[in-house]
Amino acid sequence: MIRYTLVKLFYLVVSLWILASVTFLLMKAIPGDPFMSERAVPPEIKARLMAQYGLDKPLHEQYFIYLNKLVHGDLGISMKMQDREVVQMIRDSFPYSLRLGIVAIIVSVVVGVSLGMLAALRHRKLLDTSSMVLAVIGVSVPSFVLASFFQYLFGVKLKWFAVVGLNAPLDYVLPTIALSALPIAFIARLTRSNMLEVLHSDYIKTARSKGLTAGVIVRRHVLRNGILPVVTYIGPLTANVVTGSFIIEQIFGIGGLGKVFVISISNRDYSLIMGITIFYGLILMSARFLTDLAYGFIDPRIKLGNGKEKAA
Repeated sequence: MIRYTLVKLFYLVVSLWILASVTFLLMKAIPGDPFMSERAVPPEIKARLMAQYGLDKPLHEQYFIYLNKLVHGDLGISMKMQDREVVQMIRDSFPYSLRLGIVAIIVSVVVGVSLGMLAALRHRKLLDTSSMVLAVIGVSVPSFVLASFFQYLFGVKLKWFAVVGLNAPLDYVLPTIALSALPIAFIARLTRSNMLEVLHSDYIKTARSKGLTAGVIVRRHVLRNGILPVVTYIGPLTANVVTGSFIIEQIFGIGGLGKVFVISISNRDYSLIMGITIFYGLILMSARFLTDLAYGFIDPRIKLGNGKEKAA
């Protein structure tokens, strides 16, 4: 297990380096510079700004300076918001995105697994059909459409919830539902299909022949083996929630990191764009790393051979 963990950690570091390098090169490949504006900037002022942020140096020097700062946790200073460090801006705005993301992930897993499990246990009955209809709707309708609909119906018309900000616990309801609708639908269908496969396996038939009750069989055998694909999906789920929150934060006026990222792109703020990209990349890769470790603990058959996962 130690070797398995070290190999996964090595992959995480290499992936993060590739992400940082690609992000840096893409920023340099974009035509123009961060100091372009509607009004012409005097050449001497522009030259001074380029020198201040090291943009006048050769590309390879900028790259190694960037990597050196990144290793030491320095993401630079915003090129549009003077005297504001990127790390500080992330620290100020990320808590809003983090709280919303954690709530959405918990709701997605709990509701999705519950719906999938009930649908599998009530196969081809009304509950199964209803759950799958909801899952199809969740997969088909984009999150921004749901967000706008919920905002109009429950916020503007019925006035049950606020439509802007996260100032009270109830303010999390609408953005959480909009953000978790797709993951709930996917997890429900994934859990249902996998649990149906487990329920028809030979060892479940053997457990029934031994006289074990349905509740014991579900708790000890079906549920544990049925949710293994869901554990694997936790990493992509984090990615879906994080990227989806960009739009949701804009719609609901949440001052989270997604909103700051959208503004940084509009402003061509290289330091802020690269800093937030690396930060989000680290979160997603760490989530995938922890998911792989959790999968290895839950299913002891998973071993590592020649740097690749295999089932024992």
